[in-house]
Amino acid sequence: MTAVDAPVPHPAPVAGSGFPAGFRWGTATAAYQIEGAAAEDGRTPSIWDTFSRVPGKVRNGDTGDIAADHYHRMSEDVALMRELGVTDYRFSVSWSRVQPTGRGPAVRRGLDFYRRLVDELRAAGIRPVATLYHWDLPQELEDAGGWPRRETAERFAEYAGLVADALGDRVATWTTLNEPWCAAFLGYAAGVHAPGRTEPVAALRAAHHLNLAHGRAAQVLRAALPAGAEISLTLNPHAVRPLGEGEADRDAARRIDALGNRIFLDPVFHGRLPEDLVADTAGLTDWSFVRDGDLAATSAPIDALGINYYSPTVVTAGTTAAPSPWPGAERHVRFAVAPGERTAMDWPVDAGGLYELLTRLRDELPGTPLLITENGAAYDDYADPSGAVHDPERVAYLRAHLAAVLRALAAGADVRGYFLWSLLDNFEWAYGYGKRFGIVHVDFASQRRTPKDSARWYAEVIARNGLTDS
Repeated sequence: MTAVDAPVPHPAPVAGSGFPAGFRWGTATAAYQIEGAAAEDGRTPSIWDTFSRVPGKVRNGDTGDIAADHYHRMSEDVALMRELGVTDYRFSVSWSRVQPTGRGPAVRRGLDFYRRLVDELRAAGIRPVATLYHWDLPQELEDAGGWPRRETAERFAEYAGLVADALGDRVATWTTLNEPWCAAFLGYAAGVHAPGRTEPVAALRAAHHLNLAHGRAAQVLRAALPAGAEISLTLNPHAVRPLGEGEADRDAARRIDALGNRIFLDPVFHGRLPEDLVADTAGLTDWSFVRDGDLAATSAPIDALGINYYSPTVVTAGTTAAPSPWPGAERHVRFAVAPGERTAMDWPVDAGGLYELLTRLRDELPGTPLLITENGAAYDDYADPSGAVHDPERVAYLRAHLAAVLRALAAGADVRGYFLWSLLDNFEWAYGYGKRFGIVHVDFASQRRTPKDSARWYAEVIARNGLTDS
């Protein structure tokens, strides 16, 4: 293979309201949230197909069967991105569309969809950014044990090779996993995401095997892709703040930092488990599922780290009701309500947390380029009688967070790009279709797309490579 795109250059220093030359402007989506076509062209159920059919697990009984019908409207959606002027598009590949059982050969029709998508993006001048896993594990692999089982990591590496062989000549930027914390702890400890299990030890095992899957896949990608291809991992690091200055509150923040951040950062970047995490969870597991050689595999070199950020996490000493996504911390930590404005998800709006994360990673991971791979907000916006969608709250949210990125750049953080979540209103996991994150409004009955005011604002930011005055 030969390289399909020139390596992304290191951006020039930033000044004022302008971003560095070559800064990457993107949007992001996930396969199960937008594609639909759940049973077409050989695709089989993923854990989200199954979970969404369990009564009470997803609001209104919504499923991703149709979603935003991107599978059939892909060309229209690429045209929308071209009109926005984005330089990059971060999409995920549906594992069960490509390898329906999680084993064996790929399904050509499934790969052909992603070939067409990538070709249309490139023809539109948009760099494709492929994420291999955004939470949609083939159900057959979950039936065999899922992420708590070591073999799932090996199957993921095999799947990564299939996709790399099909798309490696036309995709230069790859992400192994999206938010493994959510996959492990919301899926296997709290039970609020697929597969809906409430097994704390299984969640810790899943976290390790997701790290292992990332490392194995990174090795496969490195061997399969052209020189210069960019390999990354996307995390959702928690901007953890203690509510008070006391020792107990600081210890609560340490525990959540270990379970929310360092459980991934340390194995991936330092080839080790956090000692305090092992001690904190000694009542649950001895971590004997971590075998010799695993931590060397999890720390396979990568080229960039993706950061997903929406709001900070404020903690104090106390207890958390079970089932909890924080195994081993439930008897020591209570989550506090952060002050200020809130989104439709009831998440606090606080761009300072993004600045805190970027400058922390600047210091802890010197030499590692950073990408903001998700940032955005859900609001209760709607099409007015004229058909327009006005969303000033979202514009204000985005402006504040992009200003935080500018501050971090000025402080020396090596941030290479920003991917807005999300291009389209979509299936918002356990919230169904009731929460809208898109800068393009989707009428799910007709599938009509309507760019919101935020889309036009974002296009202006991209065009000037900097924040606008209004």
